[in-house]
Amino acid sequence: MPSRYCTNKSNNMEIKNLEQVPEAVSQLYHKVEIIERLLSDTRYRAEIETDQFLTVPEAAKYLGLAIQTIYGLVSRREIPHSKKGNRLYFDKSDINTWVNQGRRKTIDEINEGAKVYGRTTP
Repeated sequence: MPSRYCTNKSNNMEIKNLEQVPEAVSQLYHKVEIIERLLSDTRYRAEIETDQFLTVPEAAKYLGLAIQTIYGLVSRREIPHSKKGNRLYFDKSDINTWVNQGRRKTIDEINEGAKVYGRTTP
């Protein structure tokens, strides 16, 4: 029987005779399982990423605010939002940025900023 081989770059698996085929098939099956899990995880992450827009009740729950408070923030244009027809939408990343913009510095951060300012001022 002529010698046949297959090279796999990750572990240089060579098949030189028929006795080695079951082991090679087992390794391939294992790798296919890993690929399927990775694809499944990727699809799940993609679903999460596309689920970034929140409705008013979802935004209220996410921020821990009352629905009426959300409407008040929208009417005063204090919270980033989008409007399509009669519906309001909130991009989760915009909401996170908006919340972080209101972050107060700690005493240590203020002191560090003062030190840097003192070093840069003549």
